[in-house]
Amino acid sequence: MPATGNTVRNPVLPGFHPDPSVCKVGADYYLACSSFEYFPGVPIFHSRDLVHWNQIGNVLERPSQLRLPSETQSSGGIYAPTLRHFDGRFWLITTNVNDGGNLLVTATDPAGPWSDPIRLPGVKGIDPDLARDDDGNYWCTVAGIGQIRIDPYTGESFGPQRRLWSGAPGAKAPEAPHLYRIGDYWYLLIAEGGTERCHGVAIARGRTPNGPFEPCPDNPILTHRGTDHPIQNTGHADLVQGPDGSWWMVLLGVRARGGTPGWHVLGRETFLAPVTWTDGWPVVGELSPDMPAPPWPLQPAPAAPVRDDFDLSELAPCWISPRQRPEQSCTTKERAGWLTLHARGNSLDDPDVTFVGRRQQHLSCRVRAMIDPAGGRGGLAVRLDERHHYDIEATSGEIRVLARVGPLRTVVAARAVSAGPVVLGIEAAVTRTVNDARTGPDSLTLGVEEPDGTFAGLATLEGRYLSTEVAGGFTGRVIGMYAAEGTVHVDWFDYEPLDH
Repeated sequence: MPATGNTVRNPVLPGFHPDPSVCKVGADYYLACSSFEYFPGVPIFHSRDLVHWNQIGNVLERPSQLRLPSETQSSGGIYAPTLRHFDGRFWLITTNVNDGGNLLVTATDPAGPWSDPIRLPGVKGIDPDLARDDDGNYWCTVAGIGQIRIDPYTGESFGPQRRLWSGAPGAKAPEAPHLYRIGDYWYLLIAEGGTERCHGVAIARGRTPNGPFEPCPDNPILTHRGTDHPIQNTGHADLVQGPDGSWWMVLLGVRARGGTPGWHVLGRETFLAPVTWTDGWPVVGELSPDMPAPPWPLQPAPAAPVRDDFDLSELAPCWISPRQRPEQSCTTKERAGWLTLHARGNSLDDPDVTFVGRRQQHLSCRVRAMIDPAGGRGGLAVRLDERHHYDIEATSGEIRVLARVGPLRTVVAARAVSAGPVVLGIEAAVTRTVNDARTGPDSLTLGVEEPDGTFAGLATLEGRYLSTEVAGGFTGRVIGMYAAEGTVHVDWFDYEPLDH
């Protein structure tokens, strides 16, 4: 997010970008996030200042790297990665909970291509971390918190998986381990409390990478549980040094809105917090929506273009699809300057639907797309999962708004339009005033652009039903285009932020 004067806006990577892992190589920073049921998997970003991030690709971008069969449940697929740089190459270790468990890929260029996976059958558990000691041993630590030595070149493991340390006694969900050599100690950073409102970060240290570990007397070193802080669910952190040698933490959090219990709709986002050291322990500074700018020159990237005209032979890396995206169902090569979608499933309720979307990254935003149903059926949708989505759909001569919430699916509104291409739109508006406990986090207006350019909303729907607190799971909203019958062509897609 951009800097404003002497402050930096958090999150630094807004929208559905959970479980961040970061590494520093020279003057460059690289960060990877979870992707769950979406293909391509594991978005990867570059920065020079830890504040402004630019997506440079996706790690798992080929079917040979990422297999997500149609039976993959929403919030299944690829869980938390760890990104590291050893021996002149990048290493990324992660879990595919639907296909073979833990895997490891490498690259000399983080923008890709990345290797096909090395499987790690001896590593049991999610959230794998990879650390190397001075003797050249590689240690893999997983949620639980267990650890095993591996050969990252072959996937072989050695000896039994040992239990190390699991945070506060009785704490829920000890996970997200990261192991670091800092000074005279090995530090073991973990998350605990679950990735909901009780999420937190704890740390321990030992003289060797496999312990024994002494817990920090001030654990948890970060949590917002039991507070009214605007950033909640804080946890799943990684440590990194800034350009000046200072220490910083990237972590996930959410921005819940509305009444009770509060609803977050963009998913878990990536935040940045300062870290200092006292008596050999890290102390996390204030995590706030507007934090003091770091003490080095910031390097803002150019603003992302509002429009994608689909003029390139390949889709930009921000575009994702549930489970798979075969070229015969989605291509920019069939009709020049258009994205062509061929239907597989017959609605967004279907796991095999042809859908291409991008993460909603702003609490308020405006989306438009020119859709030519071409005798088929399709349109724009806001998707959380198969059971929670809002759609505005075009067929030849008609558009209609559909809502799917849990077991209920209904046509909310419909109207006739002229045959041929039509501009469909969705507008998300964050709630500014909470009237009572039932006030939702935002509203979504779905409609059509008239020939004179004005927007005619057909229906305004409550946003809470497309939130994690209602739907469950680990993802966030994705907005994009779909085909539910026949062939649908898309000339352009606009995404315009209406807030910061």
